[in-house]
Amino acid sequence: PYYVPQHFGQFNSYTVARALQIEDKLYALQRILEGEVTEAHMDLLADDWSVEERCREALACWGLDGLDPGSSMAALSGGQKTRVFLAGIQLHRPALVLMDEPSNHLDSAGREILYRYIRNTTDTLLIVSHDRTLLNLLHTVCALNKQGISRYGGNYDFYLQQKEVAGQAFQDELQDKEKALRKARQTERIAAERQQKLDARGQKKQEKAGLPTISMNTLRNNAEKSTAKTKEVHADKTAKIAGELNTLRKALPAKDKIKMGFDDPDLHRGKLLIDGRQLNYAYEGQALWATPLDIRIFSGDRIALKGGNGTGKTTLVRLILGELTPASGTMERSGIRCIYIDQDYSLVRDGLSVYEQAQRFNSAALEEHEVKRRLTHFLLTEKHWHKACATLSGGEKMRLLLCCLSLGQAAPELIVLDEPTNNLDLQNIEILTEAIQQYRGTLIVISHDRYFLEQIGAGTEFVLS
Repeated sequence: PYYVPQHFGQFNSYTVARALQIEDKLYALQRILEGEVTEAHMDLLADDWSVEERCREALACWGLDGLDPGSSMAALSGGQKTRVFLAGIQLHRPALVLMDEPSNHLDSAGREILYRYIRNTTDTLLIVSHDRTLLNLLHTVCALNKQGISRYGGNYDFYLQQKEVAGQAFQDELQDKEKALRKARQTERIAAERQQKLDARGQKKQEKAGLPTISMNTLRNNAEKSTAKTKEVHADKTAKIAGELNTLRKALPAKDKIKMGFDDPDLHRGKLLIDGRQLNYAYEGQALWATPLDIRIFSGDRIALKGGNGTGKTTLVRLILGELTPASGTMERSGIRCIYIDQDYSLVRDGLSVYEQAQRFNSAALEEHEVKRRLTHFLLTEKHWHKACATLSGGEKMRLLLCCLSLGQAAPELIVLDEPTNNLDLQNIEILTEAIQQYRGTLIVISHDRYFLEQIGAGTEFVLS
C-alpha cells in the first residue's frame, strides 16, 4: 500500500525525495553515475535506472514541473506538499492507495487533478475525507460511528439520502416513544385515581358493616398492598419507556441538538461597506497583482474569494479588514463590526478555559448561568467549561467560536471565513453550514470546497490570478 498522509509541518525536515521514499535510490544512482559502482549502491538502486526520470514525470503530473527532488519540504506551501505525496502514487504504482484528507490544502487546480485521478484510476482507494465533491466520486461510503462501521453502496449523495431516510425513521420512533410515555403517565394517573376511589368506597362499606378492628386492619393492609402493587406495575412501565426515550434523545445527531440564536445585523441590505479602487500590495518592492484590483462589497453580499495558492487571497482580506495598507490605490470602509475566522480558529485563545473564552465575547453582560446555557446549546457541556481551549478539537473550537458570536450585543455585520472546513469532520461542517445559512450579514469566504460554497449561498465569485 501507499499512504498519502495529512501534514501539519511534521515533514518539514524532509527533502522531496525522502517524502517520496526514493532518497536512497537517487543517492545510489548519483554515486554510480559518478563511478562508485559498489555492491551496496547497486542493491539500493535495485535496477531502477529510470527512478529520477519517473520522479520528475510524477511531479509534473501533479503540477510540480521543475521541482528538484532535493528541495526541502519546508520551502513548499501546504498544497505543494500534498501534491508531492500524491505524486508518489504514480511513482510507486501501489495496489492499494490510502489517503488521509488529500484535498485539505489543495487549491482549485490541485483538486481538479485529484478528482480526475480518482475518476479515471483503476487503483484500489481507501480515502478519509470531508470533501463532499470528492466523496461523490466514490462508489462506496463507510461511515464510522460509536456503533461501528456502516457501509453504503453508493456515493456521498446516496449516503445522505439513506441517512435522511434513517433520520426520519428515528424521528418517527422518537415521536412514538414520546406519545407512549404521555399515554403511560396518563394511564398511571387514571389507575391511581380509580384505585383511590375503590379503596375509599371499600373502607366505607367496611365501617357500615361494623367489622371488628382486627378484620378492618387486615382488609386495609390487603388494600394497601394491592394499591402499591398496581402503582409499581405502572411505575415500572413508565420508567422503562422514559429510559428508552432518554436513550433515543442521546442518540440525536449533534446538529439537531444545537440552537444557534444569532441576532440579525442592523444594516439594511445593499449598503456599500467596502470600496477598493485600483488596489495593489507590494512584497519586497514587487507588486503582488499584475493588474490592480477593484472590489466593492455591499451589505448582504455572499462572496466566494477564489484563486490558486499564492495569488494573495489572505492579503486582500487583510486589506479589506484594514490590517494592511495598500501600496497603491484606495480602500474605503464604512464603520462596521467585522470578524475574521481563519482555519486554525486563532480567535480562540489556547491559554483560556472554554468558559473564560466565552466571557471575552460576552459584551451583552449575560449572567454566568446564561453563558453556560449557551455553551451547552453548542454541545460544550459542563465537562468542557473548565477545559483549556488548547485541548479542543477543530470542531469544538469552531462550535465555541460560533457560541461566542451569539454572546455579543449584536451580530458582526461582516464575517470573513478563511478555509473554514479544512480541519472539520462532516458532522461539524454540517453544523457550520447551518450556522452560516442562518446568518443574515455579509460574508466573504476563502474556500476550495465547492459543495460548502453552494450550501451557504456564496454565489458571487471574486477570482484572483
